[in-house]
Amino acid sequence: MSHLKARKGNDCLNCNAVVHGRFCGVCGQENTEPAESAGHLVSHFFNDITHFDGKFFSSLKYLIFRPGFLSNEYKRGRRVNYLNPVRMYVFTSFIFFLFFFSVYHMDNLGFINNIDKPTNKVVDGMDSATFVKFAHSLDSTKLLSRQDAKELLTIRDSQSVKITDYKSHGQYDSLIKSGKVKDSWLVRLFAHKQIDIQKKYGHDRDKLFENFLGSFTHMFPQMLFVSLPLFALFLKILYWRRKSFYYVSHAIFSLHLYIFTFIVLLVIISLSKLHNVWHTGIISWLTGFLYVGIFFYLYKAMRNFYGQGRGKTILKFLLLNTYLFIVVSLIFLGFLLFSFLKV
Repeated sequence: MSHLKARKGNDCLNCNAVVHGRFCGVCGQENTEPAESAGHLVSHFFNDITHFDGKFFSSLKYLIFRPGFLSNEYKRGRRVNYLNPVRMYVFTSFIFFLFFFSVYHMDNLGFINNIDKPTNKVVDGMDSATFVKFAHSLDSTKLLSRQDAKELLTIRDSQSVKITDYKSHGQYDSLIKSGKVKDSWLVRLFAHKQIDIQKKYGHDRDKLFENFLGSFTHMFPQMLFVSLPLFALFLKILYWRRKSFYYVSHAIFSLHLYIFTFIVLLVIISLSKLHNVWHTGIISWLTGFLYVGIFFYLYKAMRNFYGQGRGKTILKFLLLNTYLFIVVSLIFLGFLLFSFLKV
């Protein structure tokens, strides 16, 4: 409740209903004077922030240490004391992918500009000792200059990056019509795309890989968003005899599981960056423990939320993970294909 002055009128400014008390019984708006000072606005802002933080951290505590508890509370209608699961999912997924994309770039994943596939710019930047080793790997029969090495790279790239022998769509389509080339519709789709890629990137394979992998990795949020309702659907199938569990109940359970997974993966990524600085086996052990912990958490959450015995829960846990592996693989391939068609 705000600290604004109550209105003398008993007509709601929002819906014109008669107000009995401080709040409208129809729309819920507080019956206060519409004019407010800057101090009230700032106070309202900080109240909302602290209210959100309080609910978030209390919900986070239950989410981590009591698997299935928040989902059960939501199902029973006890919701006012906890952060809405959809809001919590949006917030944690935003933080996770913001951190993920700030840590992992195409250039530090080793796909772009590595020593196995160097560019002319990389050759120019090599010190003498590194260049001697690299030149020897290109041609061990003679001593190469930097210019010789770059010319060899250009020749190798022009041979390796060659995607298709067709110069244009018209040339390829005319061969199809004449019957000299008999390709299925899927092969034709890829052939047309390969012609477009050849025109757009030429021999610049680094740019091609960078755009392709960048497009694919930035689809991870969409991939997870697509997998979530499918995950809830399979839970509905697994527990189809439990009539009190509607699809929404399974969806809320899925949201809480995904939120927990985001949090654990944030810790794992942080540990992996720490491992790059502080090489110790303890970090590797902790990382492995956290990965296993995600699956153990899923088992405990299923056991607590659905209330079935160990045997049934373990069986459904195994079926759920098998289904999840298949669905995620299909979604992965689908988005991989989409990324290829998008470059």
